[in-house]
Amino acid sequence: MLTESFAAAVAEAEKLITQAPHVQTDQDLTEGYDYLAGSIRASLQMAWAYDRDFPYFVQSTGPYTKMGLDNPDTLYFHAYIREDAEYVVTGKRGSTADLSFQVLNGDYSPVDVPDSLTAFDDREFDIAEDGSFEIRFGPGKAGRNYFTLGDGSAMLIVREVYSDWTGEERGMIKIRRTDTTGSAPPAPTKDLMAKRYTVAGKILIGRIKTFLAFPKWFYLKLPVNTMTEPRLTPGGLATQFSSVGHYDLADEEAMIITVPASEAPYQGFQLGSMWYISLDYINHQTSLTADQARIDPDGKIRYVVSERDPGLVNWIERTGHAKGYLQIRWQRLSRDLKPSDGPAVEVVPVSELARKLPFHEDARITPAEYKDRIAARQAAVATRMVG
Repeated sequence: MLTESFAAAVAEAEKLITQAPHVQTDQDLTEGYDYLAGSIRASLQMAWAYDRDFPYFVQSTGPYTKMGLDNPDTLYFHAYIREDAEYVVTGKRGSTADLSFQVLNGDYSPVDVPDSLTAFDDREFDIAEDGSFEIRFGPGKAGRNYFTLGDGSAMLIVREVYSDWTGEERGMIKIRRTDTTGSAPPAPTKDLMAKRYTVAGKILIGRIKTFLAFPKWFYLKLPVNTMTEPRLTPGGLATQFSSVGHYDLADEEAMIITVPASEAPYQGFQLGSMWYISLDYINHQTSLTADQARIDPDGKIRYVVSERDPGLVNWIERTGHAKGYLQIRWQRLSRDLKPSDGPAVEVVPVSELARKLPFHEDARITPAEYKDRIAARQAAVATRMVG
Protein backbone atom coordinates (compact mmCIF):
# COMPACT_ATOMS: atom_id res chain seq x y z
CA MET A 1 0.00 0.00 0.00
CA LEU A 2 1.22 3.46 -0.91
CA THR A 3 0.29 4.87 2.53
CA GLU A 4 1.83 2.01 4.50
CA SER A 5 4.85 4.01 5.68
CA PHE A 6 2.65 6.82 6.94
CA ALA A 7 0.27 4.41 8.70
CA ALA A 8 3.27 2.85 10.47
CA ALA A 9 4.44 6.32 11.52
CA VAL A 10 0.99 7.13 12.94
CA ALA A 11 1.10 3.91 14.99
CA GLU A 12 4.57 4.80 16.28
CA ALA A 13 3.44 8.32 17.07
CA GLU A 14 0.51 6.96 19.07
CA LYS A 15 2.91 4.93 21.19
CA LEU A 16 5.00 8.04 21.83
CA ILE A 17 1.86 9.84 22.99
CA THR A 18 0.62 7.08 25.28
CA GLN A 19 4.09 6.57 26.78
CA ALA A 20 4.90 10.26 27.31
CA PRO A 21 6.37 10.69 30.81
CA HIS A 22 3.87 13.33 31.92
CA VAL A 23 0.74 11.26 31.13
CA GLN A 24 -0.92 10.55 34.47
CA THR A 25 -4.65 11.11 33.97
CA ASP A 26 -7.34 10.44 31.38
CA GLN A 27 -7.31 14.16 30.59
CA ASP A 28 -3.59 14.01 29.83
CA LEU A 29 -4.14 11.14 27.41
CA THR A 30 -7.22 12.69 25.80
CA GLU A 31 -5.27 15.88 25.14
CA GLY A 32 -2.43 13.74 23.80
CA TYR A 33 -4.72 12.19 21.20
CA ASP A 34 -5.98 15.64 20.26
CA TYR A 35 -2.36 16.77 19.89
CA LEU A 36 -1.67 13.70 17.76
CA ALA A 37 -4.53 14.59 15.42
CA GLY A 38 -3.20 18.09 14.94
CA SER A 39 0.30 16.75 14.37
CA ILE A 40 -0.95 14.32 11.71
CA ARG A 41 -2.74 17.10 9.91
CA ALA A 42 0.27 19.43 10.08
CA SER A 43 2.71 16.77 8.94
CA LEU A 44 0.68 15.99 5.83
CA GLN A 45 0.40 19.67 5.04
CA MET A 46 4.13 20.23 5.44
CA ALA A 47 5.02 17.24 3.24
CA TRP A 48 2.68 18.36 0.47
CA ALA A 49 3.83 21.98 0.73
CA TYR A 50 7.49 21.01 0.33
CA ASP A 51 8.39 22.68 -2.94
CA ARG A 52 11.48 24.87 -3.06
CA ASP A 53 11.08 25.56 -6.76
CA PHE A 54 7.45 26.70 -6.66
CA PRO A 55 7.11 27.82 -3.02
CA TYR A 56 4.16 29.37 -1.26
CA PHE A 57 3.50 30.33 2.32
CA VAL A 58 1.49 27.91 4.43
CA GLN A 59 0.34 28.39 8.00
CA SER A 60 2.82 26.52 10.18
CA THR A 61 0.65 26.17 13.25
CA GLY A 62 -2.82 27.21 14.36
CA PRO A 63 -5.62 26.27 16.75
CA TYR A 64 -5.83 22.73 15.30
CA THR A 65 -2.15 22.15 14.44
CA LYS A 66 -0.40 23.33 17.59
CA MET A 67 3.26 22.76 18.36
CA GLY A 68 6.26 24.27 20.12
CA LEU A 69 4.37 26.36 22.70
CA ASP A 70 2.70 28.28 19.91
CA ASN A 71 2.04 31.91 20.75
CA PRO A 72 -1.71 32.72 20.83
CA ASP A 73 -0.89 36.20 19.51
CA THR A 74 1.03 35.06 16.44
CA LEU A 75 0.22 33.89 12.93
CA TYR A 76 3.08 31.67 11.73
CA PHE A 77 3.86 31.07 8.06
CA HIS A 78 6.68 29.18 6.35
CA ALA A 79 7.97 28.40 2.88
CA TYR A 80 10.73 26.03 1.82
CA ILE A 81 13.68 27.58 -0.04
CA ARG A 82 17.11 26.66 -1.38
CA GLU A 83 20.32 28.63 -0.86
CA ASP A 84 21.24 28.96 -4.54
CA ALA A 85 17.95 30.41 -5.80
CA GLU A 86 16.44 33.87 -5.57
CA TYR A 87 13.00 34.52 -4.11
CA VAL A 88 10.78 37.60 -4.13
CA VAL A 89 8.54 38.22 -1.12
CA THR A 90 5.82 40.81 -1.63
CA GLY A 91 3.04 41.87 0.64
CA LYS A 92 1.17 44.56 2.47
CA ARG A 93 2.00 45.44 6.05
CA GLY A 94 -0.98 45.13 8.35
CA SER A 95 -1.35 47.08 11.58
CA THR A 96 -0.16 44.26 13.82
CA ALA A 97 2.45 44.88 16.51
CA ASP A 98 5.26 43.02 14.75
CA LEU A 99 6.15 41.39 11.44
CA SER A 100 9.38 39.40 11.44
CA PHE A 101 11.31 37.10 9.12
CA GLN A 102 13.73 34.28 9.86
CA VAL A 103 15.77 31.93 7.68
CA LEU A 104 16.63 28.52 9.18
CA ASN A 105 19.10 25.93 7.97
CA GLY A 106 16.72 23.07 8.70
CA ASP A 107 13.93 22.09 11.05
CA TYR A 108 13.78 21.37 14.78
CA SER A 109 14.87 17.86 15.77
CA PRO A 110 14.87 15.82 19.00
CA VAL A 111 18.57 16.61 19.50
CA ASP A 112 19.04 20.07 18.02
CA VAL A 113 17.59 23.51 17.38
CA PRO A 114 18.20 24.66 13.79
CA ASP A 115 20.60 27.53 13.24
CA SER A 116 19.07 30.89 12.48
CA LEU A 117 20.94 32.23 9.46
CA THR A 118 19.03 35.50 9.20
CA ALA A 119 16.48 37.15 11.50
CA PHE A 120 14.99 40.63 11.22
CA ASP A 121 11.75 42.57 11.43
CA ASP A 122 10.14 45.00 9.00
CA ARG A 123 12.23 47.92 10.27
CA GLU A 124 15.02 46.49 8.10
CA PHE A 125 13.38 47.15 4.72
CA ASP A 126 11.40 49.81 2.91
CA ILE A 127 7.62 49.91 3.14
CA ALA A 128 5.52 52.21 0.95
CA GLU A 129 2.96 54.60 2.36
CA ASP A 130 0.16 52.20 1.45
CA GLY A 131 1.91 49.40 3.37
CA SER A 132 3.15 47.50 0.32
CA PHE A 133 6.66 46.08 0.20
CA GLU A 134 8.96 43.87 -1.85
CA ILE A 135 12.07 42.13 -0.51
CA ARG A 136 14.37 39.53 -2.02
CA PHE A 137 16.24 36.55 -0.64
CA GLY A 138 19.03 34.94 -2.63
CA PRO A 139 22.74 34.30 -3.15
CA GLY A 140 23.47 37.92 -4.08
CA LYS A 141 25.03 40.65 -2.01
CA ALA A 142 22.93 41.95 0.88
CA GLY A 143 21.37 45.40 0.55
CA ARG A 144 18.51 47.42 2.01
CA ASN A 145 15.79 45.17 0.55
CA TYR A 146 17.97 42.17 -0.33
CA PHE A 147 18.88 39.45 2.18
CA THR A 148 21.63 36.96 1.40
CA LEU A 149 20.78 33.30 1.88
CA GLY A 150 23.56 31.59 3.81
CA ASP A 151 24.84 28.06 3.33
CA GLY A 152 22.16 25.52 4.14
CA SER A 153 19.20 27.91 3.95
CA ALA A 154 16.14 25.69 3.93
CA MET A 155 13.11 27.47 5.38
CA LEU A 156 11.77 31.01 5.54
CA ILE A 157 9.53 31.69 8.54
CA VAL A 158 7.28 34.74 8.89
CA ARG A 159 5.62 35.77 12.15
CA GLU A 160 2.79 38.29 12.29
CA VAL A 161 2.16 39.26 15.92
CA TYR A 162 -0.96 40.81 17.40
CA SER A 163 -1.04 42.80 20.64
CA ASP A 164 -4.57 44.22 20.46
CA TRP A 165 -6.59 41.37 18.96
CA THR A 166 -9.62 43.52 18.19
CA GLY A 167 -7.92 46.66 16.85
CA GLU A 168 -5.25 45.34 14.51
CA GLU A 169 -5.61 44.29 10.88
CA ARG A 170 -3.88 41.32 9.28
CA GLY A 171 -1.48 41.96 6.42
CA MET A 172 -0.80 39.96 3.25
CA ILE A 173 2.31 38.13 2.11
CA LYS A 174 3.32 35.89 -0.81
CA ILE A 175 6.50 34.39 -2.24
CA ARG A 176 7.76 33.33 -5.65
CA ARG A 177 11.03 32.04 -7.05
CA THR A 178 12.29 34.42 -9.74
CA ASP A 179 13.47 31.87 -12.31
CA THR A 180 10.37 29.64 -12.15
CA THR A 181 7.71 32.36 -12.21
CA GLY A 182 5.32 31.75 -15.10
CA SER A 183 6.22 28.08 -15.50
CA ALA A 184 4.75 25.01 -13.85
CA PRO A 185 6.13 22.07 -11.86
CA PRO A 186 6.04 18.56 -13.30
CA ALA A 187 2.81 16.61 -12.88
CA PRO A 188 2.65 14.49 -9.72
CA THR A 189 3.64 10.84 -10.02
CA LYS A 190 2.88 7.78 -7.96
CA ASP A 191 6.50 7.69 -6.82
CA LEU A 192 6.21 11.29 -5.66
CA MET A 193 3.06 10.45 -3.70
CA ALA A 194 4.82 7.53 -2.02
CA LYS A 195 7.76 9.77 -1.15
CA ARG A 196 5.50 12.43 0.32
CA TYR A 197 3.70 9.93 2.54
CA THR A 198 7.07 8.71 3.77
CA VAL A 199 8.26 12.25 4.41
CA ALA A 200 5.02 13.08 6.23
CA GLY A 201 5.61 10.11 8.52
CA LYS A 202 9.14 11.25 9.28
CA ILE A 203 7.91 14.79 9.99
CA LEU A 204 5.25 13.40 12.33
CA ILE A 205 7.67 11.30 14.39
CA GLY A 206 10.29 14.03 14.47
CA ARG A 207 7.74 16.64 15.48
CA ILE A 208 6.42 14.66 18.45
CA LYS A 209 9.85 13.53 19.66
CA THR A 210 11.27 17.03 19.34
CA PHE A 211 8.63 18.83 21.34
CA LEU A 212 8.57 16.19 24.05
CA ALA A 213 12.32 16.76 24.42
CA PHE A 214 12.34 20.54 24.00
CA PRO A 215 10.98 21.44 27.47
CA LYS A 216 13.70 19.32 29.09
CA TRP A 217 16.30 21.60 27.54
CA PHE A 218 14.77 24.96 28.43
CA TYR A 219 12.10 24.55 31.15
CA LEU A 220 12.04 21.47 33.36
CA LYS A 221 15.55 21.92 34.76
CA LEU A 222 14.42 25.21 36.32
CA PRO A 223 13.03 25.34 39.88
CA VAL A 224 9.27 24.85 39.78
CA ASN A 225 7.03 27.90 40.22
CA THR A 226 9.74 30.33 39.15
CA MET A 227 10.49 32.26 35.97
CA THR A 228 13.84 33.18 34.47
CA GLU A 229 15.23 36.64 33.92
CA PRO A 230 14.56 37.98 30.41
CA ARG A 231 16.92 36.40 27.89
CA LEU A 232 17.26 36.14 24.14
CA THR A 233 14.76 33.61 22.88
CA PRO A 234 16.49 30.38 21.77
CA GLY A 235 16.57 30.03 18.02
CA GLY A 236 18.18 33.29 16.99
CA LEU A 237 15.26 35.75 17.05
CA ALA A 238 17.30 38.93 17.22
CA THR A 239 14.65 41.27 18.63
CA GLN A 240 12.80 38.87 20.94
CA PHE A 241 13.45 38.18 24.60
CA SER A 242 11.57 35.72 26.76
CA SER A 243 11.15 34.61 30.36
CA VAL A 244 10.14 31.01 30.95
CA GLY A 245 9.24 28.59 33.72
CA HIS A 246 7.00 25.73 34.70
CA TYR A 247 4.34 25.55 37.39
CA ASP A 248 2.74 23.01 39.70
CA LEU A 249 -0.28 24.41 41.54
CA ALA A 250 -3.01 23.00 43.76
CA ASP A 251 -6.60 24.06 43.11
CA GLU A 252 -6.57 26.38 46.13
CA GLU A 253 -3.33 28.05 45.10
CA ALA A 254 -2.72 31.04 42.87
CA MET A 255 0.47 32.27 41.25
CA ILE A 256 0.97 36.03 41.12
CA ILE A 257 3.32 37.05 38.33
CA THR A 258 4.33 40.71 38.54
CA VAL A 259 6.15 42.25 35.59
CA PRO A 260 6.69 45.85 34.46
CA ALA A 261 4.67 46.90 31.43
CA SER A 262 7.30 47.27 28.73
CA GLU A 263 7.80 50.04 26.19
CA ALA A 264 8.23 47.29 23.58
CA PRO A 265 5.44 47.17 20.98
CA TYR A 266 4.67 43.59 22.01
CA GLN A 267 4.65 41.94 25.43
CA GLY A 268 2.61 38.79 26.01
CA PHE A 269 2.15 36.08 28.62
CA GLN A 270 0.73 32.59 28.16
CA LEU A 271 0.34 29.17 29.70
CA GLY A 272 1.16 25.90 27.98
CA SER A 273 0.20 22.31 28.66
CA MET A 274 2.68 19.51 29.30
CA TRP A 275 2.35 18.68 25.59
CA TYR A 276 4.24 21.95 25.07
CA ILE A 277 1.38 23.66 23.27
CA SER A 278 -0.84 26.60 24.16
CA LEU A 279 -3.96 26.02 26.21
CA ASP A 280 -7.34 26.91 24.72
CA TYR A 281 -6.82 30.65 24.14
CA ILE A 282 -10.02 31.12 22.14
CA ASN A 283 -12.65 30.18 24.74
CA HIS A 284 -10.60 30.83 27.88
CA GLN A 285 -8.29 33.62 29.02
CA THR A 286 -5.10 31.54 29.11
CA SER A 287 -2.97 34.37 27.72
CA LEU A 288 -2.85 38.15 27.83
CA THR A 289 -0.88 40.80 25.98
CA ALA A 290 0.03 44.11 27.58
CA ASP A 291 -2.76 45.72 25.55
CA GLN A 292 -5.30 43.18 26.81
CA ALA A 293 -4.16 43.20 30.44
CA ARG A 294 -4.86 45.69 33.19
CA ILE A 295 -1.77 47.74 34.02
CA ASP A 296 -1.73 48.86 37.65
CA PRO A 297 -1.03 52.52 38.58
CA ASP A 298 2.57 51.61 39.45
CA GLY A 299 3.21 50.56 35.84
CA LYS A 300 3.18 46.83 36.51
CA ILE A 301 1.04 43.98 35.20
CA ARG A 302 -0.05 41.42 37.79
CA TYR A 303 -1.22 38.15 36.28
CA VAL A 304 -3.06 35.71 38.54
CA VAL A 305 -2.71 32.08 37.43
CA SER A 306 -5.25 29.83 39.17
CA GLU A 307 -7.88 27.17 38.70
CA ARG A 308 -10.44 29.01 40.83
CA ASP A 309 -11.92 32.20 39.43
CA PRO A 310 -10.56 35.04 41.57
CA GLY A 311 -12.89 37.61 40.00
CA LEU A 312 -9.94 39.62 38.65
CA VAL A 313 -9.45 41.06 35.18
CA ASN A 314 -5.95 39.55 34.78
CA TRP A 315 -6.99 36.03 35.73
CA ILE A 316 -5.11 33.44 33.68
CA GLU A 317 -7.18 30.26 33.56
CA ARG A 318 -5.26 27.03 33.88
CA THR A 319 -8.34 25.06 32.72
CA GLY A 320 -7.71 21.97 34.84
CA HIS A 321 -3.98 21.84 34.14
CA ALA A 322 -2.28 21.50 37.51
CA LYS A 323 1.12 21.48 35.78
CA GLY A 324 2.31 23.36 32.74
CA TYR A 325 4.59 25.95 31.21
CA LEU A 326 4.84 29.71 31.67
CA GLN A 327 6.19 32.13 29.07
CA ILE A 328 6.51 35.88 28.65
CA ARG A 329 7.70 37.26 25.30
CA TRP A 330 8.87 40.75 24.42
CA GLN A 331 9.20 41.51 20.70
CA ARG A 332 10.37 44.30 18.42
CA LEU A 333 12.79 45.45 21.08
CA SER A 334 15.10 48.41 20.64
CA ARG A 335 17.29 47.49 23.64
CA ASP A 336 18.37 44.43 25.59
CA LEU A 337 16.23 43.69 28.63
CA LYS A 338 17.60 43.70 32.15
CA PRO A 339 16.63 41.55 35.16
CA SER A 340 14.51 44.47 36.41
CA ASP A 341 12.37 44.19 33.27
CA GLY A 342 11.47 40.61 34.18
CA PRO A 343 8.88 38.95 36.37
CA ALA A 344 8.62 38.28 40.09
CA VAL A 345 6.65 35.16 41.06
CA GLU A 346 4.79 34.33 44.26
CA VAL A 347 2.48 31.40 45.05
CA VAL A 348 -0.26 32.19 47.56
CA PRO A 349 -3.61 30.75 48.66
CA VAL A 350 -6.45 32.09 46.51
CA SER A 351 -8.03 33.34 49.73
CA GLU A 352 -5.02 35.61 50.27
CA LEU A 353 -5.17 37.44 46.95
CA ALA A 354 -7.03 40.45 48.35
CA ARG A 355 -4.25 40.97 50.87
CA LYS A 356 -1.37 40.23 48.50
CA LEU A 357 -2.42 42.34 45.52
CA PRO A 358 -1.87 46.09 46.08
CA PHE A 359 -4.64 47.17 43.67
CA HIS A 360 -6.98 44.24 44.23
CA GLU A 361 -10.27 46.12 44.43
CA ASP A 362 -9.58 48.14 41.29
CA ALA A 363 -8.77 44.92 39.40
CA ARG A 364 -12.07 43.20 40.13
CA ILE A 365 -14.38 42.16 37.29
CA THR A 366 -17.95 40.86 37.25
CA PRO A 367 -18.90 37.51 35.68
CA ALA A 368 -20.81 39.37 32.95
CA GLU A 369 -17.80 41.56 32.15
CA TYR A 370 -15.55 38.52 32.02
CA LYS A 371 -17.97 36.78 29.67
CA ASP A 372 -17.73 39.80 27.37
CA ARG A 373 -13.94 39.45 27.38
CA ILE A 374 -14.23 35.83 26.26
CA ALA A 375 -16.73 36.76 23.56
CA ALA A 376 -14.29 39.37 22.26
CA ARG A 377 -11.50 36.77 22.12
CA GLN A 378 -13.69 34.35 20.17
CA ALA A 379 -14.67 37.01 17.66
CA ALA A 380 -11.10 38.29 17.24
CA VAL A 381 -9.65 34.85 16.52
CA ALA A 382 -12.45 34.12 14.05
CA THR A 383 -11.66 37.35 12.21
CA ARG A 384 -7.92 36.72 12.28
CA MET A 385 -8.19 33.21 10.89
CA VAL A 386 -10.11 34.27 7.79
CA GLY A 387 -8.61 37.74 7.39
